[in-house]
Amino acid sequence: MLDNATEGYVTADGRQIGPVVMEMKGITLRFGGVEAIRGISFDIREGEIRAIIGPNGAGKSSMLNVISGFYHPQEGEVFYRGVKRPPMKPYMVARQGIARTFQNIALFEGMSVLDNVMTGRLNHMKVGLLGQALWWGKAEAEEVKNRAKAEEVIDFLGIQAIRKTPVGRLPYGLKKRVELARALAAEPQILLLDEPMAGMNVEEKEDMSRFILDVNDEFGTTIVLIEHDMGVVMDLSDRVVVMDYGKKIGDGTPEEVRNNQEVIDAYLGVSHD
Repeated sequence: MLDNATEGYVTADGRQIGPVVMEMKGITLRFGGVEAIRGISFDIREGEIRAIIGPNGAGKSSMLNVISGFYHPQEGEVFYRGVKRPPMKPYMVARQGIARTFQNIALFEGMSVLDNVMTGRLNHMKVGLLGQALWWGKAEAEEVKNRAKAEEVIDFLGIQAIRKTPVGRLPYGLKKRVELARALAAEPQILLLDEPMAGMNVEEKEDMSRFILDVNDEFGTTIVLIEHDMGVVMDLSDRVVVMDYGKKIGDGTPEEVRNNQEVIDAYLGVSHD
């Protein structure tokens, strides 16, 4: 069934996964003479949690940057909802309904949590700069609507108590949650998460895992996840693609990937002679 892009599948826990929403075909990305990605193909299905894993330097973040439009591959094609996507700026990709978080936190530390989350609504703001400055009529109505959405996301992630706190005063784990909130405020159809649990303690990882599952379940958001914690990956993901030295060495369910000898060798550092 998974060979048919127009059909979905049902997970072991009864969740319905939809048809292919994005497809990467033969993606090759070079930086000078270095190939960060070499001829990789895989798809992303609507409503699933799709993990990209691999040892350090495998090319995972580079692939996420291709999906988000930050990098343009020298070879290969990206298809979004069945249509070949031309080279696009990241803000254009965001307008298609794709949002992301970053491996290194990228927040405005001098601004409050609420104001940071509000920046996720920029693509939903239609009134021009002058109208926003005057804050009258349509501008006022738009501001009220966007603020309500930001507050909804803040409530969803349980950070009401810090909504007016400057982000710079927050501990690391809460900053990561605020970054997730900003991405969710954009109401993405596909959410890209670049190591959302890096640097977290066990309790913080448990909280973030729960929020990721809740986002997928309650909003139906498709999630593409890069994460080094294999326990988290195996628990959260519906399907996993494995990269090593820029190549794809595995693709399938967590169980299939766990039993893939090439994947096992890559993580154990076995020579590829």
